[in-house]
Amino acid sequence: MQTILHTDQVAATAFRAADSVGAVGLADFERRLERGVEGFFGRVFRSEVTPVELGRKLVREVDAHRSVGVSGETVVPNSFTINLSAADHDSLADMGNVLCRELVDLVRSHAAEEGYRFAGPVDVQLGLDPERRPGAMRIDARFRQPEPGSVRAHLALPGGDRVPLGEYVLTIGRQADSAIVLADTNASRRHAEIRPGGDGFVIVDLGSTNGTAVNGQRISEHPLHDGDELRFGATVLRYELD
Repeated sequence: MQTILHTDQVAATAFRAADSVGAVGLADFERRLERGVEGFFGRVFRSEVTPVELGRKLVREVDAHRSVGVSGETVVPNSFTINLSAADHDSLADMGNVLCRELVDLVRSHAAEEGYRFAGPVDVQLGLDPERRPGAMRIDARFRQPEPGSVRAHLALPGGDRVPLGEYVLTIGRQADSAIVLADTNASRRHAEIRPGGDGFVIVDLGSTNGTAVNGQRISEHPLHDGDELRFGATVLRYELD
């Protein structure tokens, strides 16, 4: 399969990459929920717990549990259960998978902004705690490694499309036979490759003129982690685990 990214998509990607995950990230999170859940802003929540408050506390939980990995990188939890009272759980239940999916994207964006690395695929679930009072919540954050050989991943493209990664080399560049063709004059004809390696995937720069960067750091070869932002010239894509 071949994917072609045009210049208008490249510009949109670069614009989003410039956003911070603070107020901008939460506002974007709220806008996406509005699009994904009918009547989001019109509904009356029955407690102090709102989706945006969940987002704020989840981001704080990520920061609170960061630790230093063996290579000196900052590693953060990747599996979260938000435990709610019965009333709050019922109030949010009809938002279902949309809410959890947007919370996952919020956590990934925050990690990319701060330069954090995840231990494995990011997962957010809503849990029920009958003993908890309305308006209160407890977030359980865990470091959860993927099972060996179970890694499935994709590249997230501008506009929401995804390119799956598998047991093959995926080429990226301006050259017409690349798997992902970049209509970006700042990218090289043969810019980079993503290869299966170890328990995941590795990105390799192919001697490009302007370089390849992972989370803002120029690399020659680098193992990929959930939520990594990859820059090729002016184009930014995101590596995500399924």
